[in-house]
Amino acid sequence: MYRFAAIVVTLSALISGIVIPVLELNETHLFNPDWPAHARLHEAWQLMTNSALSALAVFLIWSGRAPRLAIILSLLISVPFLLAFAASATYGGSMLHSDGTQLAVWGMNLGVLVALIMSSLLLLSLALFRPAEPETQNQATAQ
Repeated sequence: MYRFAAIVVTLSALISGIVIPVLELNETHLFNPDWPAHARLHEAWQLMTNSALSALAVFLIWSGRAPRLAIILSLLISVPFLLAFAASATYGGSMLHSDGTQLAVWGMNLGVLVALIMSSLLLLSLALFRPAEPETQNQATAQ
């Protein structure tokens, strides 16, 4: 299960640390002239923070230093996104672009769908997680 968790954390990191920033570095998000400068600052901050946390999670799980923490850090990126989406009516948020369009699969916003899938896989990883045995311990047991 360790390898499964490591792959899920890495996939989550690729999405939140690379794919999302690439998708949001355009006029619909960070460079949107209709957004107040303060909102663009928060967008840049969020993209940088999520990328940094994603990189840290990948390091923590593949180095073996803190694999559970790596899974939790990844969850701290995807779950708050879902909570923000669920609460969007309370603050006037939307997943629609300013022109009223959205990327959707099976009638569901693609960002929400990906976050649901990744959060589910991360929660499964956390529930099933068993630390990998150190290489020296494996060799000693085999003798």
